[in-house]
Amino acid sequence: MTIDTAPRDGSEHTIDVNKGRDWSRTYWNIGLGLALLGLLILSWAPAEMGRWTYLFTDAGNMVEYAAGFTDPNFSQWQYYLREMVVTLQIALWGTVLSLIVSIPFGILCARNMVPWWILQPTRRLMDFFRAIHELVWAVLFVVAVGLGPFAGVMALFLHNTGIMAKLFSEAVESIDPRPVEGIRATGASRIQEVVYGVIPQVLPLWVSYFLYRFETNVRSATILGVIGAGGIGQILFESIRGFYYAESAAILIIIVVCVVLTDLLSQQLRKFVT
Repeated sequence: MTIDTAPRDGSEHTIDVNKGRDWSRTYWNIGLGLALLGLLILSWAPAEMGRWTYLFTDAGNMVEYAAGFTDPNFSQWQYYLREMVVTLQIALWGTVLSLIVSIPFGILCARNMVPWWILQPTRRLMDFFRAIHELVWAVLFVVAVGLGPFAGVMALFLHNTGIMAKLFSEAVESIDPRPVEGIRATGASRIQEVVYGVIPQVLPLWVSYFLYRFETNVRSATILGVIGAGGIGQILFESIRGFYYAESAAILIIIVVCVVLTDLLSQQLRKFVT
């Protein structure tokens, strides 16, 4: 791209705005886009994406099945509400426990905080926690501690620790290093650098991540009831398995309303910290 300029003396000059431009990043982005496109093409058949037409040709089957949920039965709404509260308590405990553990692990997973021989083992441990789904963790804890909410709390705790530690570490890696260097120049210890130089910069983002993960864990705690980890999910699974569609519809409505209220509450809390 060139730009013609006309100075006052009447002469003309041409400026090439691309002169000296580093094209390597542009080529790299184009390469990534082509690689993604290639992966999507290769994944089309294994993912059976050709079955998308069934969404229209067999949509009547979905309508027929969903028709059973159009007449909710709230006769046991108090029982459902109590179990929904248990689900919220499972999500709250699992999220808070993971928050406590994720703070030190998030710092230990940040490249600008620790040497590689601490960074790599800690990150691989968090990868392990994060890679195993909550349902698998819940099954393991059900075997260990029995059926009930505690197994769900521990499953959310471990899986969520892997996720939050990664999010926290990415926030730490993006901090402004100058406040930390200023605190270090005063002769402060490593812990003081973290407490006074790092945490004040990332605290609003950490709180936002915590609230987001709590919202997610409310939904996850519902699913954990499928394998007997307590809460309203266990009742929902039993209702669907027994073809009690009216009761299942009532439970689903309570879950949706609770998730919406949780989301609205989180939005309000975020305004005070971000």
